[in-house]
Amino acid sequence: MRVAQGTIGGFMSVQTIPGLRREAVGLREVLFQSITAMAPAAAVAASIPSGAAFAGGSLPLAVLVALVACLFTASCVAELARRLPAAGSVATYAARGLHPAVGFLVGWGYVFVEALVVPLLLLQLGFTTAGTLHQEWSSYPGDLWWPWALAGALVIAVTGYFGVRASARFGTVLGVFEVLVFLVFAVWLIVRAGGDNTLSVFGTSHTPTAHEGIGGVFAGSVYTVLAFAGFEAAAPLAEETRDPRRTMHRAVLGSALAIGLFYVLTTYAMTVYIGPDRFGGFGASGADSWEGVARASFGLFWILIFLAVVNSTIANANACATVSTRTAFALARIRVFPVLFGRLHPRHRSPVAGVAVQCALAVAVTLGLGLYYDPVTAYLLLATVIVTVVIGVYIVVNLACAGYFLRRERHLLRPVRHLLFPLLGIVAFVPALLTAAGLPVFDFVSKLTSPVSYAGAVVGAWMLAGAVVLVVLMRRHPERIAETARVHLDEAPAPDTPDAPDLRQDGAVRP
Repeated sequence: MRVAQGTIGGFMSVQTIPGLRREAVGLREVLFQSITAMAPAAAVAASIPSGAAFAGGSLPLAVLVALVACLFTASCVAELARRLPAAGSVATYAARGLHPAVGFLVGWGYVFVEALVVPLLLLQLGFTTAGTLHQEWSSYPGDLWWPWALAGALVIAVTGYFGVRASARFGTVLGVFEVLVFLVFAVWLIVRAGGDNTLSVFGTSHTPTAHEGIGGVFAGSVYTVLAFAGFEAAAPLAEETRDPRRTMHRAVLGSALAIGLFYVLTTYAMTVYIGPDRFGGFGASGADSWEGVARASFGLFWILIFLAVVNSTIANANACATVSTRTAFALARIRVFPVLFGRLHPRHRSPVAGVAVQCALAVAVTLGLGLYYDPVTAYLLLATVIVTVVIGVYIVVNLACAGYFLRRERHLLRPVRHLLFPLLGIVAFVPALLTAAGLPVFDFVSKLTSPVSYAGAVVGAWMLAGAVVLVVLMRRHPERIAETARVHLDEAPAPDTPDAPDLRQDGAVRP
C-alpha cells in the first residue's frame, strides 16, 4: 500500500491507494493478453498484405525477417520484465535503465497511444461490420458504422469494470477463436495448393520488378514489423500475475514467437494458393484478399473469416484498454498522473475511474474523428500516431535493456542478450519508425497526405505537453519523478501474510 501526500494542480491528494489484485491471472491469460494485443487475425487480413506490393511472392520470407527482428526487442522486454515486474512496465524499464525523466516521458507517451488503440479498433469494427452487411444486404447503409463501434465500446467497458480476471479470460476466449479460424483456413489452403507448395517463397525470386531482390523483401518486412506491435502488452499485468518474474518473461517471448510463426504459416498458405508470381496484387480487400478468397472458393467459410477479424478488433481493444488503465494507475500511484487514475473498485480491484475515462475518450475520439472525416481516414490517422510512438518506445526500451544491465546488474550482463540484441532491435525498428512517420528516407516509403500527415504534429504536441509537466514536477516534486523507477511489487506483502492490509468495501485501508 502506498500513502500519497500533497496536491498540486489536481494531482495526488492525501489518501491511501490500495494495490491491484494480486495473483489474479496466470501464464495463459497474460500470454493471450499479448497475443490479442497484436490482433493476429486483423494483422493477417489487413496489415501484412500491405507488404505484398513490395515483397510479392516472397512475402513469407519478409514475414520471417520481421519475426527475427522483433524477437530481438521481445527478448529485451522479456529480460526487463523478469527483473522489474511492475504495472508501469516500459516506463519503469526506461527509468531504471536510462533515467527517471526518460521513464516519465515513455509512460506519458505509452498511456496516450494505448488509450488511442481502443478508438482505432472501434473504428475498424464499425466500418468492417457495416461494409460487410452492406455487401450482403444492399438495403443496409454502408456508412452506418457507428452503432457497431458503440456496441464494442460497451463490451470493453464492462469487461474492464469487472477486473483483470474478466478482461483477461475474455481476451483468451477471443484470441483462441481468431487464431484457430485462420490456422484451419491456412491448412486448408496449403492442402488445396497441392503440388504448388514450394519453399521458393522463402527466397527472393518472387519479388516484383519494381522492388527486385533483397530490397523488396526488406521493404515488405518493414511493413510487416508493424503487425507485431503489442507483444509487450503482458508486462503491465505483472502486479496481478502469479509468479510474475517467470510468467512475464515467458509470455512476452512466447507470444512474439508463437504469433510470428502464425504469421509465417498463414502468409505462406495464401501465397502458394494464389501463386507466388501473381501475389504482388494481394491486398486487404477485393477478390484477392482473405475474405475474397474465402468467398470465391470456400463457400460460407468467409463468415468465419469475417467474424475472426471482428473478434480480433474487440480482443485487441480489450487488451490495450487493460494496458492503458494499468499504466495510468502506475503513474497515478507515484503522483505524476491525476489521482483519478489511481482509484480502484473496492471489490474487483480494477481501476474503474481509468476504465470510465478510457471509455469516454474512446467514444469521443471514435465519433469525433469518424464523423468529421470518415471512419477509414480516422483509422489511418490514429494508426499513424500510435505506431510512431509505439516504435519509439521499443527503441527506448532496447536502450534501457543495455543501460540496465550495464549500470545496475553488471554481474548478470550477457553481451549477446543484453548488448547485441538491443542494438539489432534498434536497427530493425528505425526503418519501421521512418516508414510509419512517412519520412521518405527509403524509396519504398510514401510521403503521408492530409489528414494522416497531421500525426507527427499530434505526437509532437502531446510529447511537448509531457515535457512541460516533467519540468514542473522536476522543479517542485523531483522525488515523484524518481519513483518512476520504483518496483512496488517488491515491497508489497503477499496477500495471505499477517501484514497484508484489510481492504473494506469503501476502499479504505485498515491495519
